[in-house]
Amino acid sequence: MFRKIHSKRAGFTLVEIMIVVAIIALLAAIAVPGFLRARKRSQASKILNDLRMIDGAVDQYAIETARKTGDVVGVADWTNYLKKDTNLYRTGQDLFGDDYGAQTVDTVPQVPSTALTTLSDVAGTGFWSPYGP
Repeated sequence: MFRKIHSKRAGFTLVEIMIVVAIIALLAAIAVPGFLRARKRSQASKILNDLRMIDGAVDQYAIETARKTGDVVGVADWTNYLKKDTNLYRTGQDLFGDDYGAQTVDTVPQVPSTALTTLSDVAGTGFWSPYGP
């Protein structure tokens, strides 16, 4: 008449949990450097795109105001030819807070030195062409 009570304990053992945690840690150790490298590469692409926009803005300003080769264009002048409410329009600076500064008509803008050294591990000199060293 008495029933035998079978108590079955379901769950994971400590060893199984430790193995899963170790596998997750290993995958994270493999993935994180790739993510950091991709972030730096996207920062380099942003700066390169900013330089292209600055080059076009200076050219547009020179055409509309009849400037000639070698004339200096101030930051306030070339930023007026950029899309409004962007960081580059508001500050005239790169991602690291360095000023792009005044530009010269028919001269290619250069990568700020801080950005060049900070991103040198993901963007070599060929990446920056024609805006690099």
